Amino acid sequence: MADDVNDIGKKDDDQAEREHFIRIINAFKFYRSFSMRRVYNAEKSFNSLPQQHQELIPRFLDNLKTIQTCITHNYEIIRLIIKDAEYIFENKTHEADDKPEENLKQMPPTNFDMDKVKTTLKQFVRDWSASGEQERRECYDPVLSEVKEIFKDRDRSGVSILVPGAGLGRLAFEFASCGFRCQGNEWSLFMLLASNFVLNKCTEVNSFTLYPWIHQWTNNTMTADQTQPVQFPDVNPSDLPPTSDFSMAAGDFLEVYQTPDMFDSVVTVFFLDTAHNVIAYIETIFDILKPGGYWVNLGPLLYHYADIENETSIELSFEEVKKVVKKVGFRIQKEEADIPTTYTQNPASMLQYKYHSVKLVCQKPHESDTT
Repeated sequence: MADDVNDIGKKDDDQAEREHFIRIINAFKFYRSFSMRRVYNAEKSFNSLPQQHQELIPRFLDNLKTIQTCITHNYEIIRLIIKDAEYIFENKTHEADDKPEENLKQMPPTNFDMDKVKTTLKQFVRDWSASGEQERRECYDPVLSEVKEIFKDRDRSGVSILVPGAGLGRLAFEFASCGFRCQGNEWSLFMLLASNFVLNKCTEVNSFTLYPWIHQWTNNTMTADQTQPVQFPDVNPSDLPPTSDFSMAAGDFLEVYQTPDMFDSVVTVFFLDTAHNVIAYIETIFDILKPGGYWVNLGPLLYHYADIENETSIELSFEEVKKVVKKVGFRIQKEEADIPTTYTQNPASMLQYKYHSVKLVCQKPHESDTT
């Protein structure tokens, strides 16, 4: 009887996984139709204007045609991203409908899913374009510098680093480029599909072009800002040293990493606040670090699940986070606040979001220090 129950549970899990996969693939495939609807609404609004008002903005419809062209180009990149997508899963295939509209009644992409598609396109800018260099300098350079300093007297090839919430993998790639053994971990299927594309299928610098800002209809200074192209990747992702040790692991951080004393360092950037329960994140980071290992964190405390219906979310202040960090067993070595950072920010936008991020460098005590 127990085996029957387990089999049923496994089938339910497999079905849920398959449905999730198809829903995400459908969201990518529905991108063009979804985006074109917004253009249609803009055209409809223009046509509703009095003739004398239309004559005051004679280039409006021409710009909409340019936006349509950019949407179509983005969709061609998306088709490359999801091509053979099932092969990034070990021995698992999920048949996704080539015509998403026919499958929408069963597993329709939500507005949330479509926002994730648009966010994924902007993630290429942050992680793999020259336009994202400033953001990487703000967010990645401080943690890269800390880790290099911490392990300056060790052979980097013997230092294991984990980067949870790796996104499209640039930070993990940078650690591997510096000679560290590094694994990135990502849960979002949107990000996993995109990271698989850029890391495994992009072999020439600036070989692809995206139009990441075409979905920003407000706060544009210049009309051309909305259709500004961005090329990627700014470096060749396959251009790593022959001895490099770099990998990406898919799955929920709390489920994938349950073996203690695995890593010399865990580096989290804009990750801590993606937790339902930030305490569980901190405990897991402590457990998987080797004695004497270091956790380096940088980011804000947005708490992604705050105010989302039917989602558990524990929102702690930075003051409370530090108390938990210490009670779990960490020793805080460095603390820095008010670090100006941005996340997939359009530099040309009239509206700018800036975080005052915090940085923590924490050490798990050596076993001799706890006795």
